[in-house]
Amino acid sequence: MTRFIHDRFAKDYLEEALSRLGVVNLNREVTSEARFVDIYFTPTTAAPDYVQQLGTLGKMATSPAIFEPFRNPVSSPEISSCLGKLLDVSAELERRARRENLRVDEMAMPKLWILTPTASATLLQGFHATPDLENWLPGIYFLGEFFKTAIVVIHQLPATSETLWLRLLGRGKVQRKAIAELTALSMTDPLRTNTLELLYQLQSNLASNQAQELETEDRELVMAIAPVFQEKLAAAKQEGRQEGRQEGTEEGRQEAQRSILENFWRSRFGESYPSATVWFAPVSVLPAAEFTELLIQLWTISPDEIGQQEAIRLLAEAASLSQSH
Repeated sequence: MTRFIHDRFAKDYLEEALSRLGVVNLNREVTSEARFVDIYFTPTTAAPDYVQQLGTLGKMATSPAIFEPFRNPVSSPEISSCLGKLLDVSAELERRARRENLRVDEMAMPKLWILTPTASATLLQGFHATPDLENWLPGIYFLGEFFKTAIVVIHQLPATSETLWLRLLGRGKVQRKAIAELTALSMTDPLRTNTLELLYQLQSNLASNQAQELETEDRELVMAIAPVFQEKLAAAKQEGRQEGRQEGTEEGRQEAQRSILENFWRSRFGESYPSATVWFAPVSVLPAAEFTELLIQLWTISPDEIGQQEAIRLLAEAASLSQSH
């Protein structure tokens, strides 16, 4: 199942986004039993500009927080499990305060943010989750005050810059639109660069998934991340020029494309069918747009033996096409 690949991306992405504001602990163990909090966040750094850049996610990170992202719509038992982890963590902090003869600081108690692409009205009503439109955007539902918990329904969030960094954890059209907005940001933005790198890793992990052929939604996600390839090409080409490997722009581009193709093939199909490597050099001369399209086609092919043979056939056809350029 690819759900675990998306879960890994969600954790890595939230760690990247929040690390400049505080301490991020992934898979924090809950001592009462063998279970883990996905992301435990403790703010340490005052960075108003960065908080503002993160929008609603930054607002959530102004106080201690537990983030539990879900790739699929969260269920009632999963919410109950999250609440149990929150109560366990709170009890642990209270015990620590008593051992150290300190007063329990309510401000230090974490708030639970459950991130889900969608949620039914029945589920929200069952937990008496209601919006707080005076202080928060639509799509964010709060349980009773003492529960210190909110359910963030990502697909209900308004599509604004303030919600971009949450909508990247959505699904389908919502996530693809957020990726398009991300790529449109300034290339000098380090958060944009690092997030695109995580998306590239997500794409690579999806390609390496041996369990099943990619679902339609994941294939569409692969295509949405395609612009990352263009930046990878540009970065590799620039690196090649700086290191003196290639002085000519065209030669640098071709070398970069060959390197990407080699890494892709190894990730997707392993070391089998070494005869495929004879096509890497001629395919690398394709224009960037056609080269990216070829990678997308290869990404949709199953990594089994039949799929590998089909991939080699595509390489051979692309190599033949490259001779016309």
